Amino acid sequence: MKFAQFMSSATGRLVRIVAGIALIVIGLIAGGGWVVLSVVGLIPLIAGLANVCLLAPLFGEPLKGH
Repeated sequence: MKFAQFMSSATGRLVRIVAGIALIVIGLIAGGGWVVLSVVGLIPLIAGLANVCLLAPLFGEPLKGH
């Protein structure tokens, strides 16, 4: 599937890192119950930094990015 291939690419990796940082920042700025959003933001950030796509195996692609 094209989505999984894109997310496993270098551009997809960058998108995951930026999305993770954005979620963390929004969660911290909003405060209160929104801090949970910061914790959720760690998932795409860590996945991007580790160069893995957690959704790729669901579409028959390898876990490790290209």
